[in-house]
Amino acid sequence: MLKAVILDDEERGSSLLTRKLESFEDELEVSAVFNDPYKALSKIMDIQPDVLFLDVEMPGLNGFQFLEKLGSFNFQVVFTTAYDTYTLEALRLSAVDYLLKPIDEEELHTAIFRLKKRFLANDKQGKDADKPSRNRLALPTAEGVYLVDKANIIRVEAMSNYSTFYLNDHKKIVVSKTLKEYENVLTDTFFLRINRSVIVNLDYIVKYRKGDGGTLEMSDGTEVEVSASRKEALVDKLFGA
Repeated sequence: MLKAVILDDEERGSSLLTRKLESFEDELEVSAVFNDPYKALSKIMDIQPDVLFLDVEMPGLNGFQFLEKLGSFNFQVVFTTAYDTYTLEALRLSAVDYLLKPIDEEELHTAIFRLKKRFLANDKQGKDADKPSRNRLALPTAEGVYLVDKANIIRVEAMSNYSTFYLNDHKKIVVSKTLKEYENVLTDTFFLRINRSVIVNLDYIVKYRKGDGGTLEMSDGTEVEVSASRKEALVDKLFGA
């Protein structure tokens, strides 16, 4: 049974979606409904949902900003909106679906089918189908917001007030936030800032070449210098007990 949360600033919209989801009561349970995004921010991580049905247009804090403020999260996302002005192909790559209001029942059925497929895929990879262990980041760009699994990030590089994410599918995403902001989010044991400008995912290191600080060869063929001040932390992460 999948656990769902609905966030929609309009009570009518959230009520309609709740009723439509009753058709999937054997597969999905609505655990909470929020009409205030700030209230949802304070509660959603305690609920630990499997999927969030998220309205895009909300006063004060829209759906994209909501995900940004969360930083990282463990659930899947289905976007809902009354507006067709969004070109969300970028979102479709990582979100389960994008539903236009009033939500068509057939499109909702397709979204639930896609959601189930994602959880089944996780299960085949040895993960708990009801609680995917993937942590995700919301990366805002000019195109929209990319939802990225942290495990797919090879490295993050800083350039002034921008950060560039390099992913294991050769995709590159440029975000108008500083590396420091993402260093505070990427606190997992497999991420490490190795110099002033780069955070690497230790799982994608192919080779470490010794030197004053040393050099890392990453799985995508790039080489990254390690600052002397970060060498000890890196060696401890890579080779420590």
